[in-house]
Amino acid sequence: MKSNYLKKAAISSMLLLAVVFMSYSQEKASPPRTAEGTINGAKITVNYSSPAVKGRTIFGELVPLGKVWRAGANEATLFETSKDIKVEGQTLPAGKYSFFIIPGENTSTFIFNKETGQWGTKYDESKDALRVNVPSGQTSTLTERLTYDVLADGLEVKWEYGRAKAKIQ
Repeated sequence: MKSNYLKKAAISSMLLLAVVFMSYSQEKASPPRTAEGTINGAKITVNYSSPAVKGRTIFGELVPLGKVWRAGANEATLFETSKDIKVEGQTLPAGKYSFFIIPGENTSTFIFNKETGQWGTKYDESKDALRVNVPSGQTSTLTERLTYDVLADGLEVKWEYGRAKAKIQ
């Protein structure tokens, strides 16, 4: 009797482990990504979830133009700077911020919000630390996954055929 119970428990445990392993071995729909770099001595880190285009029209359909967008998937995208920086000429103190975007055809708004740790769709405008308008437009090549790049002179965001970049000093 005890031997039967142990066999069933062992088989159940192995099946459970197999299911857990298979679920983790598949790529997540919006895997976590990190973009890092240094601009004028400030370490910049962006932690975000990177959704894929998957044949969809992103800007203007999935992501409406002129409305606050969580700029990623899942939890709010997190922007961190180790030192005070200037974004498009405006001061952003050292610290951690949730990052949102209001996408537009020619100009987008980058939003650095003091509230962190929330789900990406939870946004409180009263907690904005800084909003800056940045040039945006289209590229000729498809970027399948949402991508952030910390460059020598700023922060660039690309997805589908859309691109926006803020100058950082």
